[in-house]
Amino acid sequence: MAEFLLAAAAFVVLMVALGLLRVLRGPGAADRMMATQLLGTGGIAAVLLIGAATGEGAAIDIALTLALLAAFASFAFVKAQTDTSRSVSSPDGERDK
Repeated sequence: MAEFLLAAAAFVVLMVALGLLRVLRGPGAADRMMATQLLGTGGIAAVLLIGAATGEGAAIDIALTLALLAAFASFAFVKAQTDTSRSVSSPDGERDK
């Protein structure tokens, strides 16, 4: 069973590596952020699979920490995009507040 879990973790890591291409070549900021979320989710899945294969209980704590960091990264991205869109000039030349 451990071999199957390790193989599944390797497959997840391979798919995450392919997702890295979208981060590097994504057409827009939102596409890159979604690919970064994929990296976080894949990393969490790989850590959990490796932890289950090796019987290491600390892997759950590591996965929860990665999930928390991914949630904060998403929040920061949305906040930055919202602040950027608010600071864009309106059509009549006045700045939005």
